[in-house]
Amino acid sequence: MKFLHIQDTDFESQFAAILARGEETGKAVEAVVLGIIADVRARGDAALLEYTLRFDQLELDASRLQVTGDEIDHAFTMADEESVAALRLAVERVARFHAKQKRESWFSTEEPDLMLGQMVRPLERVGIYVPGGKASYPSTVIMNAVPAREAGVGEIIMVVPTLDGGINPYVLVAARLSGVSRIFRIGGAQAVAALAYGTATVPKVDKITGPGNIYVATAKKLVFGQVGIDMIAGPSEILVINDGSGNPAHIAADLLSQAEHDELASAILITTDLDFGERVGLEVERQLGQLSRESIARKSWEKYGAVIIARDLDEATDFSNRIAPEHLELAVVNPFEILPKIKNAGAVFLGHFTPEAAGDYLAGPNHTLPTGGTARFFSPLSVDDFVKKSSLIYFSEDGLKRLGRDIIRISELEGLDAHGRSVQLRLG
Repeated sequence: MKFLHIQDTDFESQFAAILARGEETGKAVEAVVLGIIADVRARGDAALLEYTLRFDQLELDASRLQVTGDEIDHAFTMADEESVAALRLAVERVARFHAKQKRESWFSTEEPDLMLGQMVRPLERVGIYVPGGKASYPSTVIMNAVPAREAGVGEIIMVVPTLDGGINPYVLVAARLSGVSRIFRIGGAQAVAALAYGTATVPKVDKITGPGNIYVATAKKLVFGQVGIDMIAGPSEILVINDGSGNPAHIAADLLSQAEHDELASAILITTDLDFGERVGLEVERQLGQLSRESIARKSWEKYGAVIIARDLDEATDFSNRIAPEHLELAVVNPFEILPKIKNAGAVFLGHFTPEAAGDYLAGPNHTLPTGGTARFFSPLSVDDFVKKSSLIYFSEDGLKRLGRDIIRISELEGLDAHGRSVQLRLG
């Protein structure tokens, strides 16, 4: 475990390795992904089937790429009632939260000779990527599909990789409950390419959302422009700000809830109480041995975990704002007192009884969050990601007469004569 003091002269250099994790895409990865994208564009389903056999050890023909309705029905028979009820509750809560984000088209007639406005329309078809490698994630289905459904997207296409042809039944249950239209058992860069360019079987979409490994993230980056994407998601991360209050076992559990995601995940506690920090460190070691994913969590904790000692909460919040964490827990006596000081964070969890896992599953806000410091300029996935906006402009003749000369003047400043002439001719 790393024990760091912000005031140490070598703090920045020690912490740099944590900040830099996952930064390097690598030219080799990019070259592989470019090749896959080009191949899927050129050969469509044939390339898709070959990559699915190579990477997922799954031999299919085009007719079996799509998951059938009978398979989804069968998933419900395999799922236990309490788990289905929990997923249904999550869908309802996430839908209720995201419904509040909806924006309507609007029109302004403040000026009598003009009408201005904005038209809001849902995207016609989106693709959601659901990881299927190290674990199965029905919550990812919910967090990507439900905002799209609430936005009014016409068709939601889901892709999910599988090693044996079967998909976790709870992923299929979540897909139906969330309003997914079609599901394809494909993954990796090849699935992103299929969504971006379309094949005979997989439809082309307008936007791709959802997390994945480095090949998926690189593919999303490379097809951006051909389609929209939500963000380039990096490894998971959590930062807990603490003032020495609370239960060290709770804090340790929260740190490990992110460390167990993958070896590159980062879990950091920054506290003003050295003794409390040491107790949390001991709790982490104790709880690691109880985890089914101990190997993953231990590698993450040992390489990218840390307990940082700050002089006071102001220093802790300044540090937090600088690194802009994906998940930020304010595990302090009065979290609402320091909340106004928080400028950069994907999601903020307030108080000792708000574990990060609540946000992951069913609190309501989206768990698809900006990582790697991008919370400085990115926001959580929302209904806004699944709509497009068009500006509306109407000039009456009187309106153009009133403003036309200024339009002409600005066009002359830029040396664009035709722009000015298009107004001048109308003004006579």
